[in-house]
Amino acid sequence: MTAFQPGHLVMVDIPGKQLDVDTANFLREHQIRAVCLFRKNLGTEAEIQKLTADLRAVMGDKALIGIDQEGGSVIRATSLPQAPAAMALGAINDEALAEDVGAAVARGLRHLGINWNFAPVLDINNNPANPVIAERSFGEDADRVTRLARAWMRGSLREGVACCVKHFPGHGDTHVDSHHALPTVDKTEAELEALELIPFRALAPEAPAMMTAHIIYPQIDPEHPATLSKPILTGILRDHIGFDGVVITDALMMKAVHDRYGHALGAVMALQAGADMPLAQGSLTEQDDALRAIAEAVNSGALSMAQVEKARARLDRLANAYPLERRDYAPGQREIDDTLMHRGWAQALCALRGAIPPALTRKLRVITQASVISDGVSEAGLPVEGVAALFAAFADVTYVHHAHLRELKAGELPRDERLNVLVSNQRGRYGAAASGAEIDLHLAIWNPFHVLDNPAPGVITWGYGEGAMTALQAWLEGRAPAPAVPPVTLN
Repeated sequence: MTAFQPGHLVMVDIPGKQLDVDTANFLREHQIRAVCLFRKNLGTEAEIQKLTADLRAVMGDKALIGIDQEGGSVIRATSLPQAPAAMALGAINDEALAEDVGAAVARGLRHLGINWNFAPVLDINNNPANPVIAERSFGEDADRVTRLARAWMRGSLREGVACCVKHFPGHGDTHVDSHHALPTVDKTEAELEALELIPFRALAPEAPAMMTAHIIYPQIDPEHPATLSKPILTGILRDHIGFDGVVITDALMMKAVHDRYGHALGAVMALQAGADMPLAQGSLTEQDDALRAIAEAVNSGALSMAQVEKARARLDRLANAYPLERRDYAPGQREIDDTLMHRGWAQALCALRGAIPPALTRKLRVITQASVISDGVSEAGLPVEGVAALFAAFADVTYVHHAHLRELKAGELPRDERLNVLVSNQRGRYGAAASGAEIDLHLAIWNPFHVLDNPAPGVITWGYGEGAMTALQAWLEGRAPAPAVPPVTLN
């Protein structure tokens, strides 16, 4: 066994789209095991392939390169065939399709030289006010989430990309985004076992890795979020469920942890709690602080060498099972995968409250948000140019661009010869006043729970990927149905 280095257990991020000399030296010197790629790192596919090759050359054969490529609004590599959101697959409820989509996502990542995907999401979205999960979940039913996530993961693993199910022990019943604050879920372990833990327990024997949630469960551990909680990570996940795969933290730079502990102390506490790999983003100085904190904890005995070696062994096992070897698409496979994704988006389209396409000759007034930037989790929302493209076949369309759709309220839209069509191209729920807004047709192209905020007939796409917008445009023009049934309650 080689001498212990804290870098064996840590995942970091890197600046830029190329591997600069200082970063390469840092990764090499500290024997960093894993790197997570974000939007800032992704240029052209050739640039990504060069970056992953350079990372492998520096980090070695047991390196792990991770990414969030869930589908829907959470896709970092946007040039690859764009997978339907989990809730779109939940609306279709076809395990074979879910498996095919998981496999297609993995083929794309292998083409880029990436061997670890932080997906699928096992969160059961049973809270319509959830600000960060929503369509990222397969639905509100534990059995459906379990079946479809298992199938999606089966496809990915078959194609050689490790999955990481998330966010343990469940992020579906929160009304706070842990990127910005610390959510609380006031449930006992027995209550979690009755719903949230069902998919995690069911998939524990098959999932190679699991990501933690930055959520306080005061009836289990009133002091620490799950990421830093020994009663949750060791007590529930390791001992009660018996999970022996890799446990990685959600990003320690998220405010739910960083503002209370700092990510250096957070990294140590996560390992003490039972995690194997802290996701310690930040500058090289901040990352070095995390590495030093881990080394000091080992030297002082606050973190036992036995625990460190067990974590390293799990990470070795993961890297050996899913080696970092780039594999190009087979001839024609990329086109097949793109067709698959488009078919999935089309099958997931859902019409509510008797929604029917307007006549192409009907005058329309389209209301949408002027701009939706990325929040760091999801990609930027559909721009106004993309919204306008949906109505290219209509003869007479005027547009109302709100600074933010939460400003929507009754009395501001005229009742005239124009049909008022609301296109919700952002995630956040509307304000209470939106219920009285004069909307005739509501196109919910992101958060499906938008339809709860206004009683108009609606169409849900579960996301704004290319395939979703192609399907929606076909529906608007009367060329395609909206056949799916929502996997969440939208009464």
